[in-house]
Amino acid sequence: MVMLPGGEFLMGTDDSEGFPGDGEGPIRRVRLKPFLIDTCAVTNDAFARFVADTGHVTEAERFGWSYVFAGFLPATLRRGAPRPERTPWWCGVSGAAWNRPEGPGSTLEGRGDHPVVHVSWNDAAAYAAWAGKRLPSEAEWEYAARGGLEQKRYPWGDELDPDGIHRCNIWRGTFPTKNTAADGFRGTAPVDAFEPNGYGLYNTSGNVWEWCADWWTTNHPAQHPPNDPAGPATGTAKVIRGGSHLCHRSYCNRYRVAARTANTPDSTSGHAGFRCARSA
Repeated sequence: MVMLPGGEFLMGTDDSEGFPGDGEGPIRRVRLKPFLIDTCAVTNDAFARFVADTGHVTEAERFGWSYVFAGFLPATLRRGAPRPERTPWWCGVSGAAWNRPEGPGSTLEGRGDHPVVHVSWNDAAAYAAWAGKRLPSEAEWEYAARGGLEQKRYPWGDELDPDGIHRCNIWRGTFPTKNTAADGFRGTAPVDAFEPNGYGLYNTSGNVWEWCADWWTTNHPAQHPPNDPAGPATGTAKVIRGGSHLCHRSYCNRYRVAARTANTPDSTSGHAGFRCARSA
């Protein structure tokens, strides 16, 4: 973990490439207390230790299935798998879970240092409690992801690939049919791939979406500056931040540090994980 000093920062964006309907704006001044946050997302190896110690059964395991990107599946699993109408590149795969990320027959071999996926918000919160930590608030997450830069599009600046250098793991090519893997990875990458941001955090853009503590809202408080905002008291979906290796500018330009979306707390997929925080 790294200790961050907190203080005031400008949260949100009015970026022309953003999604106003997601509640990315307005830009607002937020004040945070000092806190600690993981430099990396939780890995498969770390989550395996949690499961071995507690016997935790993830929600994907209890439900018996999870969403896997169709392009990662053999034809036998892809054929006939249920697909959401609006996002047909996802397949509901029986048996897909954190330790079988592409369903039956898949393993974590060679991916111990990759981020754990197919974990729900509830699974992430259980891990955090076991580790003596918690999930970061959305404001903490964005403050940390920015790495000390003010109102930049990415953790390293405004240009996606400065000097032609890839700085994150996202979809390269034509989504969803061709991924050139020009950044070195077709699926997830190790949690410490690419250069860290100014606060020492890795992969706050791309790789996997990360669960935050907050319930989702697009209405942000007008108080200036709000102190340690924590989102609404209740809701139906939790905030996820950071984008993933499946994000592409053509449809999901949400690997920007101010971008945001949400999912229900029991949802699982092959591109969502988490990192933890702790109050100072």
